[in-house]
Amino acid sequence: MSNSPENIYSTRLARLRARMAEVGTDLVAVGPTSNMAWLAGVSAHGDERPVMVLVTRDHAAFLMPALNENSVRQHTDLPFYCWVDADGPQDALETMLADFGLNRDGVSVAVDEAMRADFALLLLDALPAAKRQFLGETLGYLRCRKDETEYHQLKENALLTDACVTAAFASLKVGMTELEVVKFIDDFFAANGATTEFASVCFGVNGAFPHHDSGETRLEENMPLMIDLGCRKGGYPSDMTRSGYFGAKPEGYEAIAEIVESAVKAAIATAKPGVRASAVDDAARSAIAKAGYGENFLHRTGHGLGIDIHEHPYISASSDTVLEEGMVFSIEPGIYFAGRFGVRLEDIAIMRKDGVEILSDKPRDLIAAV
Repeated sequence: MSNSPENIYSTRLARLRARMAEVGTDLVAVGPTSNMAWLAGVSAHGDERPVMVLVTRDHAAFLMPALNENSVRQHTDLPFYCWVDADGPQDALETMLADFGLNRDGVSVAVDEAMRADFALLLLDALPAAKRQFLGETLGYLRCRKDETEYHQLKENALLTDACVTAAFASLKVGMTELEVVKFIDDFFAANGATTEFASVCFGVNGAFPHHDSGETRLEENMPLMIDLGCRKGGYPSDMTRSGYFGAKPEGYEAIAEIVESAVKAAIATAKPGVRASAVDDAARSAIAKAGYGENFLHRTGHGLGIDIHEHPYISASSDTVLEEGMVFSIEPGIYFAGRFGVRLEDIAIMRKDGVEILSDKPRDLIAAV
């Protein structure tokens, strides 16, 4: 089977229609979001002009501002219902819905939760009796289960990030600022055909902030550090965290890292098809709590990763999601001590029939920068 973009997007549309039939959804409305990029390969110009893809089990088309028609046409063969600024989108939308032949009194519509509210209300006002839901059971369900094309891109990006974090730790010198390391990361990814999705470089006490904004803190001898980073290439991101030290390890640092690693392993061992995401979170959390540091684990165990850096499934205590083959998510427990340091170890995993495959090849051992 060809992996051409045309084949990928036609396959995804067919899968969406099959899923709509399974769950009894008549209409799916996708805005100019990552959902549109996944379904149609289109990243439409985002402004106040309504644009969306509407999909039924027999029809699919764009509501499209005429201003963007020729540009977007380069990326999709789906029909367009165009409208101009002088007229507004209402008539084009009404024509589109009429052509789709929907029974508006009983239509079940799934609306992209990430689209602008005014776009969604435009559609819902045209379907006042519709049964409304978000995309979780239709397109969202499919996005959670990555295909082989997505897997290979995520794997490639994970290996590139392995190389970047190794090089970043090797580049460290006394007096460097966190932002100088971020610049090194930016340059490394750019040299390898990627862009930086994010980079959080945490020197010393800044490692105690799970979401630290890198700044002017300078690297000193005998300092712990943590680097959380990701790139974007081929439309998909990466995400990993490694912890280490420059000079001598702080007292107790290695022991804490061993506890965090035990939590990663507990989560990996628990993650199987049919297991709830909350059970994976509990496994990691229990390993840290049993060591006496439960109150120092400040966040969920993980998040899904796909076109978006954070997407379903979420690996948290409140998640009822049942894990299935093809789901991709992070496993990233951490222990944080305000005013001292933090240790987090993060890998991205894809669910296989007998457990998870870790996308990174880089060990989670503490990295000695000198």
